[in-house]
Amino acid sequence: MKLKALGTAAAAVALVGTTLTGGVAVAQTTARPAAVSAAALPTDCSKVLSPIKPKESVNIRTSPKTSATAIGVWPKGKGGAICNDGKSYKGGSYTACGKTSDQWYYGGYGSKTGWVTKTCTY
Repeated sequence: MKLKALGTAAAAVALVGTTLTGGVAVAQTTARPAAVSAAALPTDCSKVLSPIKPKESVNIRTSPKTSATAIGVWPKGKGGAICNDGKSYKGGSYTACGKTSDQWYYGGYGSKTGWVTKTCTY
């Protein structure tokens, strides 16, 4: 039973991401990321930091890795919020806004909430 659940979780993590265009800072993977367990990452938005205004427009993703599905865009300079009291979490490695990192924030803009790159956001 446990193996079946692990297979389902692995399939969910293996979603192929899409890239939104039009002036969006696209984070590029610099190394193959370790598997990230969505269950281990908090998504509590009861304590937020806002307004946070990204340095560049960033993709909002379903999990903290560049291969995850982009569900929206947080526009450059537009106020949004970072959840989990502003704590960042380790995810897939990327290069964005001139820096390489593996740190991600859970937060968002408008009605879209998900994972965003730390280097462009705060």
